[in-house]
Amino acid sequence: MQITRHPPVKTTLKPSNHPYLSGPWTPLHEEVDVEELEVIEGEVPADIDGIYLRNTENPVHQPLGRHHPFDGDAMVHQVNISGGKASYRNRFVRTHCFLEEQIAGEALWGGLMDPPALSKRPGFGAHGSLKDTGSTDIIVHAGTALATLYQCGEAWMLDPVTLENLGKAPWGPIDGISAHPKVDEDTGELMFFNYSKHAPFMHYGVVDRAGKLVHYVPIPLPGPRLPHDMAITKNWSILNDMPLFWDEGLLKRDIHAARLHEGLPTRFALIPRHGQPEDIRWFEASPTYVLHWTNAYEVSGPEGDEVVLEGYYQDKPMPDPIEEAGEYSHMMAYVDEHSFQSRLHRWRFNLATGETKEERLSNRVVEFGMINPDYLMTKNRYVWSTTTRPGWFLFNGYVRHDIETGEEQVYELPEGVYASESPMIPRKGARAEDEGYLVTFLIDENSGTSECAILDAADIAKGPICRLALPHKISSGVHSTWVEHSQLKADRQFRQKLQAT
Repeated sequence: MQITRHPPVKTTLKPSNHPYLSGPWTPLHEEVDVEELEVIEGEVPADIDGIYLRNTENPVHQPLGRHHPFDGDAMVHQVNISGGKASYRNRFVRTHCFLEEQIAGEALWGGLMDPPALSKRPGFGAHGSLKDTGSTDIIVHAGTALATLYQCGEAWMLDPVTLENLGKAPWGPIDGISAHPKVDEDTGELMFFNYSKHAPFMHYGVVDRAGKLVHYVPIPLPGPRLPHDMAITKNWSILNDMPLFWDEGLLKRDIHAARLHEGLPTRFALIPRHGQPEDIRWFEASPTYVLHWTNAYEVSGPEGDEVVLEGYYQDKPMPDPIEEAGEYSHMMAYVDEHSFQSRLHRWRFNLATGETKEERLSNRVVEFGMINPDYLMTKNRYVWSTTTRPGWFLFNGYVRHDIETGEEQVYELPEGVYASESPMIPRKGARAEDEGYLVTFLIDENSGTSECAILDAADIAKGPICRLALPHKISSGVHSTWVEHSQLKADRQFRQKLQAT
């Protein structure tokens, strides 16, 4: 394995027994390129031709206060698969905050659990005192990878092939953008939202394929909220107002403590893709909190047209502390799916009557799901979810849900081995929705190594069909994406045509 190592970044991070600074969450500080990864087992499928990108919470400097797993600096890991071979590279996302801390040689901002006064410089995002890390989500729009922060920072651009840092997206509004913007590859549009502590508290926007902000409107809310994800259909964008948000009394004292507000329903805002505030259709549903949606689509039926939304309903959005975790008892609970009890769920919004119907799709505790991307915004049959180690934010397996029959296929990783969010890659010429692959990174705490693994999406129970050795042990992370080389080629040709006109 021929490795090209890049100049090291400055780091002041000390060894720690913090649960999210050690073990599978141990930060990695080297950046490398590997032209061809060594195959440990199986072979790389010849009908995979694209790029896997995964974002990581990867702190560089010693925290000023209490560390939260979502405080880390963004590091993007990439595997480029084509012609039965795979290459690897990883890079930090050079946000303005990352560069300022490199110059200072120390942390300049406190974290999610710290008082705002701890930060040495003014902060960013909806919270207002945090570092803009871009460390939550990663997507590709118009041929450019975008790394974004859940608390609404800038959209930080990278070349998806080389991982060259390209700075912040020029179209970003003053309130930033939240993680989880959505891309419609048919139109080339990107839909996004943001939220803040000042009226109207939320905005929604559309960026076209040329990278121009073409639509940006307020979504008026009663006060500050904490939405995390959005969904799109061919005609609608779906935003939400959920009853888990900052305690208003504490917020006046600059304390950011999320509380479940009893008596408030979950509300969904359906806005036409290029609609105005007066076009919003509001729907109410049972109170919950949802981190991630899997899909949304439109259907026509005897009772009228409906918009269907699927995602992970939390049965206990304010979980009990994990007492055995000691000083980390609250933090550990809020990032543990078995504590907040997230389960696959469906909402149906009747556009004629304004009624919402709900149904549970699985009783298993799961999250971080993926679908076949060819079925985005259309009715899908399969969802691939991750399972987690109880008490931890660590993926330890997968569930393939057949939401038509209710059948579930399960794969459990060996003890001490943890996965990453895993996109579904359709097989070339596939005739069935589940014909394809899951691609992931594995962290093996038993051997202190990491791998890229590929699973058969139609038969995950048999485990990886291909394993590739990575050059170093990587840190556990958050979101990921997959982009086909054919899509990158089409985006490149579009840009060339645009520049020629």
